[in-house]
Amino acid sequence: MTVRYGGPVIDPHHHLWDLSLGRHPWLERARATGGEMVYGSLAPILRDYGVEDYRADAENQNIVATVHVEAGWSDAHPLEESRWLGGLDRSSGVARRYVARVPLDSPDARRLIEAEAANPDVVGIRDIVSWHVDPAKSFAARAHRMADPLWRAGLAHLSRFGLVFDLMLYPWQMDEALHLIRSFPETIFVLNHGGSPAERSDEGMALWRTGLSALGREPNVRLKISDLVAYDNDWTLDSLRPVIEHCLDCFGPARSMFASDFPVAGLHASFDEAYTVFRAVAAPLSLDEQRALFFTTANETYRLGMGEHHV
Repeated sequence: MTVRYGGPVIDPHHHLWDLSLGRHPWLERARATGGEMVYGSLAPILRDYGVEDYRADAENQNIVATVHVEAGWSDAHPLEESRWLGGLDRSSGVARRYVARVPLDSPDARRLIEAEAANPDVVGIRDIVSWHVDPAKSFAARAHRMADPLWRAGLAHLSRFGLVFDLMLYPWQMDEALHLIRSFPETIFVLNHGGSPAERSDEGMALWRTGLSALGREPNVRLKISDLVAYDNDWTLDSLRPVIEHCLDCFGPARSMFASDFPVAGLHASFDEAYTVFRAVAAPLSLDEQRALFFTTANETYRLGMGEHHV
């Protein structure tokens, strides 16, 4: 008999923004041009998305705490995003902790990392390395950032402060990532979006499966299973199930966590649809394993401090 998880949920990956601040160049560019990215048209999310918007989307899923992940705030205004988040009403548990943005190859990276690390709500850093030959699908300005000595020096500095590193890449970068991860065994890396299986051909999915298996063998890597619908726009439970099951085969529930990536995932699925899929695929697992996926792994990885009374 299978039992679907009904306990408290931590969402370890979502975004908030206020477009009136003029601090999100990727969204402003999309609004000006109607441009598309790997996700398709961004038109439906080109609006403010605040705490109450998130709570409305998530109201049926028993979310008790969340981790806000940097949302492409302008590099010209460092440290501002964390300060802005600190000014929001977070009493509901939304944005209880933050993964902040620091360009690790910036000349100012050391100072910025130290400033973010001094904020007790900052538990990690993300500097996206996802590079694609098609500029419209590329999140990073250049390839091979993970091999750059200057970028690596920034990563070494954040590691000294016990911050996790959120790693967002494409499958064809997983070999490079493997070398990086082995070079920083004391750093916890959190792979975003299931490793971004964006190339859906048989060859592309085989590359993703092989690369994810290799990363899953490294003990200092965690996996966020999130926004898989970005790469499978015509998704069904049957199309998402084998992808999620491969994620779990590679990392196991103790090193995996379900996450929403809202509002971006909302381009292709409602919050409830996404979590209905998560609950359905996880249902054959033990309740302890399901609890790990929905609560415990995120609580421990991001130092959320949610006590046993929440479980």
